[in-house]
Amino acid sequence: MKGFTLFGLILLFIFTFYSVKSQVVTDPLLPVASQKVTVTFDSSEETRLGYFTGELYAHTGVMIEGKNDWQHVIGSWGNNTLQPQLTNKGNGIYELEISPDISSYYSVSGNEKVLKLAFVFRSADGTKQTNDLFVTVYQEGLVVEIATPAHKTIVNKGQTIAISANSSIASSLKLSLNETLLNQTQGTSISTSKTFNESGNFWIIAEATSGETTLYDSAYICVKENIVSQTKPNNYQKGINYLTDSTAALVLWAPEKEFVFVLGDFNNWLPNNEFQMKKDGDFFWLDLNNLTKGQEYIFQYFIDNKILVADPYAEKISDPWNDKNIPSVTYPGLISYPEGKTEGIASVLQPGQENYQWEISNFSPPEKEKMVIYELLIRDFTSDHSYQGVIDNLDYLEDLEINVLELMPVNEFEGNSSWGYNPAFYFAPDKYYGPKNDLKKLIDECHKRGIAVVIDMVLNHSYGQSPFVQMYMDNWTVTSDNPWHNVEHNFQNTAAHWGYDFNHESEATRELIDSINTFWLMEYKVDGFRFDFTKGFSNTTYGPSSWGSTYDAARIANLKRMATKIREKNNNAIIIFEHLADNSEETVLANDGILLWGNMNHNYGEAAMGYTTNSDLSNGLFTQRNWDEPNLVTYMESHDEERLTYKCLQFGKVETNYSVKTLPIALERMALNAVFMIPLPGPKMIWQFGERGYDFSIDAFGGRLNEKPPHWDYLNDSGRTDLFRIYAQLNSLKKTYEEFSPQVMASDLSGEIKWYRLNSGSNHVFIIGNFSTQEKSATVTFPVLGTWFEHFTNSTLSVETLPQTFILSPGEYQLYSTRQFEKPDIATDIQISEQPENILSVYPNPANAQITIDSKNPFSKIHIHSLSGKTILIQKYKNLHQTHINIADYSPGIYFIKIYLEKTVRTKKIVVN
Repeated sequence: MKGFTLFGLILLFIFTFYSVKSQVVTDPLLPVASQKVTVTFDSSEETRLGYFTGELYAHTGVMIEGKNDWQHVIGSWGNNTLQPQLTNKGNGIYELEISPDISSYYSVSGNEKVLKLAFVFRSADGTKQTNDLFVTVYQEGLVVEIATPAHKTIVNKGQTIAISANSSIASSLKLSLNETLLNQTQGTSISTSKTFNESGNFWIIAEATSGETTLYDSAYICVKENIVSQTKPNNYQKGINYLTDSTAALVLWAPEKEFVFVLGDFNNWLPNNEFQMKKDGDFFWLDLNNLTKGQEYIFQYFIDNKILVADPYAEKISDPWNDKNIPSVTYPGLISYPEGKTEGIASVLQPGQENYQWEISNFSPPEKEKMVIYELLIRDFTSDHSYQGVIDNLDYLEDLEINVLELMPVNEFEGNSSWGYNPAFYFAPDKYYGPKNDLKKLIDECHKRGIAVVIDMVLNHSYGQSPFVQMYMDNWTVTSDNPWHNVEHNFQNTAAHWGYDFNHESEATRELIDSINTFWLMEYKVDGFRFDFTKGFSNTTYGPSSWGSTYDAARIANLKRMATKIREKNNNAIIIFEHLADNSEETVLANDGILLWGNMNHNYGEAAMGYTTNSDLSNGLFTQRNWDEPNLVTYMESHDEERLTYKCLQFGKVETNYSVKTLPIALERMALNAVFMIPLPGPKMIWQFGERGYDFSIDAFGGRLNEKPPHWDYLNDSGRTDLFRIYAQLNSLKKTYEEFSPQVMASDLSGEIKWYRLNSGSNHVFIIGNFSTQEKSATVTFPVLGTWFEHFTNSTLSVETLPQTFILSPGEYQLYSTRQFEKPDIATDIQISEQPENILSVYPNPANAQITIDSKNPFSKIHIHSLSGKTILIQKYKNLHQTHINIADYSPGIYFIKIYLEKTVRTKKIVVN
């Protein structure tokens, strides 16, 4: 840094953490791209790899100026023939020689500037590895760098520390404390020591002069005051407490920790005694004053001079790796990460922020017998992966007649694109989907449409970015003093290992879980939760091949305790478990009022494909499991299961004139399945896009966790829209008529011809379907005589004798009732309703620059959607009969225009040239 004054140097320093230095040492100490360098790695230091003695390989590349990712990576992960092997020097020490020079070794071109060497050291089989390790590469000529102490070191009064610096060439060297000279010498290294007897803030300055060039390096030292022990105010809760529009209080619960400093935008990210937290038992707390109303501040906790974490209760985080990849259209004005000032995830506070104004404050969820749950992954529901994208398409879900929306995890998880089962922060909505008020708006809009919202909550485990993990770990292993997590998973089956296992016997974990659930119920007005892998909610040990399905009294006690706490906050809360354990245990939970996932994917798959064996659907009935209440959430698809339309197309049965492997028949088979799932007693679940026959495998597009396109273009296929209408009609029946919450039921769901009958009072329903791939004749017994109405064909059947014989085509189904059911008016993007031109018209079609909408009846709103489902236009009017819309900037293709009339909604399809 040539030409800076001491004052300018302190203001303009670029801060880098030096944690890698204890693991990696280079010779020379300050390597340059034009020279050979030997890298020495000490595996005994704190890394994910741990103390290691086997064969070690380097996954390595370089960081180039102007580029974010690793460049010139040698070989590929796990390729031992191409990636360099380190030399084992014994005692966990390894060396890697990079020669003849850095640029040649990595094939760096002459116009590229190397900033860092990048490494991951891995075992020969690739099962063990370090974190990403970086070594700074310096420019040619004079360079000076402080070796010890690390920047931002905190020391105690009376402590003596070693101070040293190195230069790249022989120079005149000086070490100073603030402006007091400590030592000077000639050469390439300098050292001294200093005893700090007074508290305060100090700068160590290293100065190197060669000829007319003088450069500096600096390191900041905070000599801390004695910890202030003071009782925390009773109203201060864990996390961020907003006291006024300009003040906040921070509270961290951290047993076994000695001291905590707060670093952030408000103190230039430097430890300062003014920002050392007070201590109250296991609590650390601090008041922040003189904040600006509405301004966002980024901060972290610096614990015991070695642990740097975000507030675990933060409602917003700043992520150095992933925030930069969030589009501004999804999250406008997202605060930038403080690059160069800190590392790792930080927390965000904002005093005086505007609260969301709820339109619906007293929503009541539907009765469980009438629940139609729609499981939705925001990432894959629309191409813009946002809360707003779901809001824009709520008409679609409303037209589907669902009444519960189950969102896969929306709290902050690791990375951007994810299913969400790798949770890190439990109180912060994930920013990849948009601002938190957009999520509140989504919930509010659902409530306005009579749709309850359930969020998927993952409390079996946390991932490594969670402060609850990072505060108590060593070498990426949870330590025994962690209040929330087990050192070892209680499942010995490694297939059941995800992240770091919660200790559900711990009072700290129980308190955390209750606070998480309460927060989402109160702050976001969610109507309940779907809890992931609830079989993990105990410390009972299960063997190497076990999935823990046997009866576990401790687990039952933990789960019922949690459910009781939820009901204390909201007695109507929906509580759903993904348990999938033995029926003996599920029965206890179901009889406690808890809803449980009922996976029927295999049986419904066999039935749809036309195979009788293993196609018995009876286990989808709560009565079959001897439960007292209809608390079984039966589903034939979920995010974890294979798509059944795909199975039909790949593996369906083929007869001479009937092939399940063809799309039209596969879609008909999916409608047959729906008729034999949704109306059955108890809540039912639909996995996103099953209602239109989504037919890409769960493993398509690179793997089951990878992004899947929403394929809104399916809505241009009449077979798929017919399937949608069947789903919508069945959902409407379930929500509307008491017959589908029956007092009495009889069924035969095991053969090629399946049937069931329901009745409530004097009202009856009889449903029959042919699951074979051939025409079948069947004689069944109706419960009462009289006129019966067939729902789908609007025909009638006069039942003069109770036994009735049917001849059914393959895949045919019929739904009879003793009273005629009304059909819902399904006006959606999928309904291409061509009205007479004198009533409603959109022209010209196809169009180039402008379209005109003419309507005999006034309209109040127009939506335009692309085939991908993206909202192109939302325009409101005051009872117009005609309007013109400019489409000159629209890309060529098919669009849907939804026109909101006085008593209905009509949709037109247009083609833009």
